[in-house]
Amino acid sequence: MSETTDIRKTIRDKKVYYGADITLKMIKTGSAHEVFVASNCPERIKRDLRRNCQIANTKLNELEENNEELGNICKKPFSVSVLCY
Repeated sequence: MSETTDIRKTIRDKKVYYGADITLKMIKTGSAHEVFVASNCPERIKRDLRRNCQIANTKLNELEENNEELGNICKKPFSVSVLCY
C-alpha cells in the first residue's frame, strides 16, 4: 500500500491532528502513534520531530509529497506540513 493510501485510510478511521506544534505536543505526551511530514517542511521542524519521535519511539514518515499535495490528500483547503494520529 502506498503512503498516500495509508494517509487517506488514517484520516478516515482515526482522529488526526494537523500542524507541527500540536504534533510535537502529542509526541511528547506519548499520544502520537505515527507522524507524517511533507517533503518541504522546514528543516528545523523536521529535526525537532526526528529527535522527539526517536525519544518517544514514534514512527516518523518523511513523505515525497510537498505540503500543498499533502493538504490535497487530506482534503483540506490549506497546505499541511505535518500531521499525526
